[in-house]
Amino acid sequence: MNSCGRLANVIVAARFNGPPATGNGGYTAGLLATMIAAPTVTVTLRRPPPLDTPYQVMSYQVEEAGDGLAAYCDGELIATAVPARDRPGAPDWADPATAGEYPGFTDHPFPTCYVCGPKRDDGLGIYPGPLPSGGTAGVWRVPGDVGPATVWAALDCPGGWAIISPGRPYVLGRITGAVGEVPEPGQECVVIGECTGVEGRKGFVRSGLFAPDRRLIAAAEAVWIAV
Repeated sequence: MNSCGRLANVIVAARFNGPPATGNGGYTAGLLATMIAAPTVTVTLRRPPPLDTPYQVMSYQVEEAGDGLAAYCDGELIATAVPARDRPGAPDWADPATAGEYPGFTDHPFPTCYVCGPKRDDGLGIYPGPLPSGGTAGVWRVPGDVGPATVWAALDCPGGWAIISPGRPYVLGRITGAVGEVPEPGQECVVIGECTGVEGRKGFVRSGLFAPDRRLIAAAEAVWIAV
């Protein structure tokens, strides 16, 4: 990887955790994705993202795609972000009232997760339950400090819960996202996740964020890794 120049420092604040000591994958990816002027971005997490520690973000040339970004911490590559050619697919809208109880209430690998942790009173409070037809659905009451990175975070965990099972935790490895619209604070949106395949330790998922009028306003496809 040939770096072209240093752009900025980025810090994932401690409150945006996934596992207790590392950054939520979707939120971390969103921070980097918003630094790229492209409608769709793919972010690959190379290592668990540290919290409250500056990342040095460098630009580099990606063949046929333009400039990409690489985030380093203490000399280690944490993540890369590159423009993506194809927009991610998304599940169809589903009524969250038809979903079952969120399994994370009784068995959660990371119960303080910023997005879906039931032991957080300052997180996003997205609790996706299983749909009768497969996949997950949950309601998201949009917080006052919403931004594009928050939307990436909201797209993250509902997809993961389409493959997470008791005793089989997963973490985000790669996510391709497109945010067409940031919802307004206070709106009640719906997030849908579904599994599209499993290959060894890899789970392939996609997720969609729907406005109150059921319009799809953001979508993501992701690869989760069993740990």
